[in-house]
Amino acid sequence: MEDEVSYIGMTLRNLIEYLGAPISVHTARGLEEWQDDVVFVYDEGDFYIYRNRVWQIGLISYRGINRGDTEYIVTEILGSMPGIIRQNSPENSISYSMYDSSWPMILRCDFDDSGRLRGIFIFRSDL
Repeated sequence: MEDEVSYIGMTLRNLIEYLGAPISVHTARGLEEWQDDVVFVYDEGDFYIYRNRVWQIGLISYRGINRGDTEYIVTEILGSMPGIIRQNSPENSISYSMYDSSWPMILRCDFDDSGRLRGIFIFRSDL
């Protein structure tokens, strides 16, 4: 797929037709029952399913940033991209609003205690 953001909103059927059977499947528990997700794991990333559609993906890399990068590298790369604007975020996390997609989207980068990127998530912010 040209851009990983294109997976967001894809139906479960389309996801399986496009990528085939997942490597594994697990659940992700939320604070509330309605926040529980089924997660399909592929080489491309983790696909979080809500009501038969992909609403979030967890990636190893995205647009030149990779797990393990420092916060400085992440902010340098993402800060120069059009359509992405940094937001206030919780501690150990940086979030960006993405304005070049069909739905309101957030790109969130989570860092470990040593300041290294441990998670890259893109999700619909309207759900």
